[in-house]
Parts: sequence; structure tokens; C-alpha cells
Amino acid sequence: MSPREPHDPRTPHDPGEPRTSRAPGLGALGRPVVLDLHGVTDKAAFMDRCAAALALPAWFGRNWDALAESLTDLSGRVALVVTGWQAYAEARPAEWRTAQDVFATSVAERPTRLTVLLSLGDLPATLGGSDERPSASLG
Repeated sequence: MSPREPHDPRTPHDPGEPRTSRAPGLGALGRPVVLDLHGVTDKAAFMDRCAAALALPAWFGRNWDALAESLTDLSGRVALVVTGWQAYAEARPAEWRTAQDVFATSVAERPTRLTVLLSLGDLPATLGGSDERPSASLG
């Protein structure tokens, strides 16, 4: 075994040490809010899940304009993590494109207050993940 070369402080990583992520945690993006869309296959169920996840008032209009307004009116910084969206995207591709447009427009209007992340897998329990899947309708 040869001795390790001394670490050059100009390099960002000591090659003899394992790499770890230096990216900030999800909390750095804001308060994590999980929008779990498992089982959602229509707009009504999508809006119900949005209302529940974002704790929107009972008078929330459950339409795209009302959702856009609600997303830009959230208090504090929010990191909205959307999980289980694939089945909805497949069942209602036009609605899913509209939902993505609403998310993108809301982020553009409030870039320092809202971040939307699409999860490609299940979340750990610490972020609200669960082995249980909620039903498609909350009401």
C-alpha cells in the first residue's frame, strides 16, 4: 500500500474521503409539504388532495385559477413535493399539463417563496411518506 498524497486545499474534495452531498436539505427550500397523488385519476380528486395538503380553506374553489391564487398566497417559504403523480399524468394528460403549468406559473410569480418538486419514488417517512396509500377522494 502506498502512502496517500496530502490533500491539496485548492481541490474541493479530499480524494481519500468518501463523497457526501453538500446540497442543502429540503428544509432550505422552505417548509416541506407533501402532495400525495397516489390513487388520483381525475381533477376533482387532484383538487381535494391539494386542498388537504395545503390546508386550504373550505371555500377553496377547486379550479385551476383558485389553485394558482392559493399557491401564490401561501405564507412563508414552501417546498411542495408531489408524489404518486404518474398515474394521474397517464389517466388525464391534459389535466396534468395544466397542473404543471399552474405549478410553473406560481413558482415564477413567487420564486423565493415556492418550490415544486416532482418525486420519482416514494418519500421517507420523515417527509410524510407512508406504506399506506390514501383513497382518491377525501370527501
